[in-house]
Amino acid sequence: MKKIGIIGSGFASLSAAACLAREGFDVHIIEKNPEIGGRARKFSADGFTFDMGPSWYWMPEVFENYFNLFGHTASDFYELIRLDPSYDVIFGKDDIVSMPANYEELKALFDSIEPGSSSNLDVFLADAEYKYNVGMREFVWKPGRSIMEYADIRVFRSLFKMHMLSSISTKVDKLFKNEKLRNILKFPVLFLGATPEKTPALYSLMNYADIKLGTWYPKGGMYRVIEAFHKIAIEQGVKFITATPVRSIGIRNGKAISLITDNETFMFDFIVSGADYHHTDQELIQNEYRNYDDIYWQRRTMAPGSLIFYLGLDMKLPGIKHHNLFFDRDLSVHADEIYNKPKWPTEPLFYLCAPSVTDPTVAPDGMENLFLLMPIAPDLNDSENLREKYFNVICDRIFSVKGIDIRKHIMHKRSYCVSDFKSDYNSFKGNAYGLANTLKQTAFLKPKLYNRKIPNLYYTGQLTTPGPGVPPSIISGQVVAREIIKNQN
Repeated sequence: MKKIGIIGSGFASLSAAACLAREGFDVHIIEKNPEIGGRARKFSADGFTFDMGPSWYWMPEVFENYFNLFGHTASDFYELIRLDPSYDVIFGKDDIVSMPANYEELKALFDSIEPGSSSNLDVFLADAEYKYNVGMREFVWKPGRSIMEYADIRVFRSLFKMHMLSSISTKVDKLFKNEKLRNILKFPVLFLGATPEKTPALYSLMNYADIKLGTWYPKGGMYRVIEAFHKIAIEQGVKFITATPVRSIGIRNGKAISLITDNETFMFDFIVSGADYHHTDQELIQNEYRNYDDIYWQRRTMAPGSLIFYLGLDMKLPGIKHHNLFFDRDLSVHADEIYNKPKWPTEPLFYLCAPSVTDPTVAPDGMENLFLLMPIAPDLNDSENLREKYFNVICDRIFSVKGIDIRKHIMHKRSYCVSDFKSDYNSFKGNAYGLANTLKQTAFLKPKLYNRKIPNLYYTGQLTTPGPGVPPSIISGQVVAREIIKNQN
């Protein structure tokens, strides 16, 4: 039985591990941190349970299809709740747009903001649905080894209909004149790593996922999904070693043979790194075996970093929804300060998640669990003073809309920023979401999922194929598993 060592225990690693173990491999996951989950970890304090990373559950069929591979369904592990409204977009104190889950209600909402815009929404989403179906059923499953994977005439024709060379901004602005509607439709790409003007229109598929497929929540929190993946991996025979950082990958005769930790060397026939790709490529293997040099990495366009606050309040916050987007400042200015002129933002947009609105299990009775996230440029210098400065900015903005100073009701507070992403995840430039989904970093132009010089070393996760986000990471693990199974001899 061939042995496979996997670095890290995020969604991509867990996905790859279970798929490989099901095919008869002896799979071992070695995790740096004391708990599994990678960026999707959780922690508990003062009666509150906080998801540390992903908070949006989109594309539910990706999760369902994965569970089906092992004879399971999502309902075997957690209750899935569709949120309605999906989220609030807050433009000001008396200017809040609630996005209904029902599509006919959403069309009526669009018409109330811009008369006649619902017909353009139909056009926009019909196009987005096509891109979603082709993108999620064709493109994301390509291992990205070469452009020839896209030479199939059906796929090649699709490339033109996918609008790879036009931007999401051009597409949205052509159909909608109202600035609120434009910002609502551009919101999903804010975390993809480029301004809407530089993000290919291909990614309108995210709008289809948002509006038509819905925004969901697994009761108990996103970590329930990690627990489900962990249980499946255990069922398949995967072994876990935690609190054990991998210091280097042993190489002999041009092949990866071991994962070397502080206390032990583990021997393997194949190695998959679900750790940060840059860290693996630049720190864990010798220079002559690296896929890329430092110049390559410095030229990559990264998705945003994040300043995050985990808060437990001793009260319920009236009028707040599960997901809340504070768009009460200029989107274009904040985006420019993330992507074009990297700096701490002048007047940031931010996101407030209150899972306790939906799920009473994540906070004590009568209290609120808040997750605050402000997108920032990657690799900024962060300090406690800066964190506190922006915490007060965010609190002041919440007060201006809701009339409550949450600072007076804090039972628990923890911040998380660039330096934490680096120390906990070896994150390149402290990024939170991997590489930007620009045209030059899409499909086969992403960092390769295999090592060109070491035939049995592979990479999975958000910095490689197919890209950032939980559903793409789940698929990334499956794609890598397929490649190893196909090339195991």
